[in-house]
Amino acid sequence: MQIYLTSSSSSGRQVTPFWKEKYEKEAKKYWDLFYKRHKNKFFKDRHYLDKEWGRYFEEGKKLVVLEAGCGVGNTIFPLVSTHPDIYIHACDFSPRAIDLVKAHDSFRDGQINAFVCDLTLEDLNDLIPSSSVDIVTMIFVLSAVAPEKMPVVLQNIRKVLKPNGHILIRDYAFGDLAQERLTSKEQQISENFYVRGDGTRAYYFSEDFLTNLFKESGFHVKEVSICNKEVENRSKDLVMKRRWIQAVFSLNFENNAGLARKSELEQAEERFDLINSSKDRTIDAEVDMSESIVKMFDPDPSMNEINIIKPRGYSFRIRGLAREYQHTCQSTGLMLWESALLMCNLISENPSIVAGKTVLELGSGSAGICSMISVQFAEFVVSTDGDSEALKILQENIASNLEQNLVQKMAIRKLLWGDKQDLDAIKELDCYKGGFEVIIGTDVSYSPEAISALFITAKELILKQSNGGSKPALILCQIQRRVHEDSIVLAASELGFRLRDRWVHGMCLNDGIISSWFATGSSCWNDFQNTPFTILYFEL
Repeated sequence: MQIYLTSSSSSGRQVTPFWKEKYEKEAKKYWDLFYKRHKNKFFKDRHYLDKEWGRYFEEGKKLVVLEAGCGVGNTIFPLVSTHPDIYIHACDFSPRAIDLVKAHDSFRDGQINAFVCDLTLEDLNDLIPSSSVDIVTMIFVLSAVAPEKMPVVLQNIRKVLKPNGHILIRDYAFGDLAQERLTSKEQQISENFYVRGDGTRAYYFSEDFLTNLFKESGFHVKEVSICNKEVENRSKDLVMKRRWIQAVFSLNFENNAGLARKSELEQAEERFDLINSSKDRTIDAEVDMSESIVKMFDPDPSMNEINIIKPRGYSFRIRGLAREYQHTCQSTGLMLWESALLMCNLISENPSIVAGKTVLELGSGSAGICSMISVQFAEFVVSTDGDSEALKILQENIASNLEQNLVQKMAIRKLLWGDKQDLDAIKELDCYKGGFEVIIGTDVSYSPEAISALFITAKELILKQSNGGSKPALILCQIQRRVHEDSIVLAASELGFRLRDRWVHGMCLNDGIISSWFATGSSCWNDFQNTPFTILYFEL
């Protein structure tokens, strides 16, 4: 199996403005959680630095270095080992990362000044003297910053860099395999800027963009190149085509000491020579990638992460896809969505939603927690999904979490929305008596193309007449995403569904069926207040 770029385009559906703002505001939190999970085990130490840039670290000279975005020290500790005379300022905006740096066996207070700093907000001059740094290293750091804030970071660094100092940078390049994977998962924030499954972000640089960015901030281009390398995992028959950009910049003061300026032609020729020599030198360089990153693109990623879900009075151990793999996985059914967590909690606190009724869950995925809580009270529950792998894991999760008497009140079926064969198979179940009294879907309306098929399927399988109690209902719970609720309501009305109630992030907009689920004493909303949920309650 070979994974490779099928298109050079960076286009893709973008996340909503809400999520764009959320990822920006909570960038520190996402990276802190990253280091909480991985500690210092994710990235390899960057021992290639001396090979690539050793000429900038003069032997015996007591240079001052700033490692911007130091993480857990994968750059600073190899530098200290190779050049014991240097002094390093190391900053990162993740407090947990700085704690890990200080806990490293090679950390010395007298040689490394490690501190927390957000380079987009805080003034480096408050922590480092002006014009005191010889070399700034930025290794896979600038890509984590929103493009509009990159000039702020460079101006901040410029304050502490000596007139003839250098910035050494290596980062992700446009066209890298990871960019293609993120595009296919529709996790684009803006042009060439993406969010991963764990909430951390990455920008993919072109030569022109990076060069212009530094020039406009007052820097001189010394070297720049795009490097390509195939990374092979023979045991998995996997070839990954990776691209990164490597560059050296300096402040525009080099020729101010009475030296004659070179002509524009001479400077252009010098840059051409440096760029070409750089490409020849780095093409076989070590790829800055640990085994953890390789596994991100594993065709068979680990499905052994256990999530403990505790709705009121119950506890489920759900096996599923580890979070760090989710942004490279094509199946949404292998993920545990927050809307499913909310709906699971609501049902546990409001059993009357499903009590004594036949229930169908659409797009239950591998977790199936809404089905598992519903079967505690319902007459019968059918869990469905269109992904065979998700259904296989769902079956294991149900078997390991429910008593046999509850398992006998459940059925698991494959259901591709609108597929006549799948619909007929569900209608043949003994529990199907003209339709289901409650149909539940959590985060099933994220794709505009699937909305019509969703309501066609619901109309086929919902009970058409009431059995004397409340009317049959279709309940959709979702995080506000690309599909606007009005377009969902319109698609529903075209197929005969009426919106009976709508609840939007704590506000009930109709006659209060949903708001009654959040009555005084309900605790579940406390855990979800910062997430923009919508619940739509439909009847025929």
